[in-house]
Amino acid sequence: MDGYNHLNASEMAQTTELQRMIAAEQQKAQFQAQVHNFTDICWDKCVDSPGSKMDYRTETCLASCVERFIDTTLTISNRFTQMVQKSGQ
Repeated sequence: MDGYNHLNASEMAQTTELQRMIAAEQQKAQFQAQVHNFTDICWDKCVDSPGSKMDYRTETCLASCVERFIDTTLTISNRFTQMVQKSGQ
């Protein structure tokens, strides 16, 4: 028993919509956590001492670091999606 058998169609639609909204908020929270994570990692790796202006080396390092982090995250996400799709067949 799934616990939703007593709900009418309208209540079921509301429950489904609420579950969809919760999932979307969880995805947003995960994205924000990832941004925070790579900000910390790249800051520690690239910024020697904060100043009033970012030098070219620091700017290039930060851009490369973030790009690598995003590429890696996308590769892992795509691989995980492929694995889930294969297991569902």
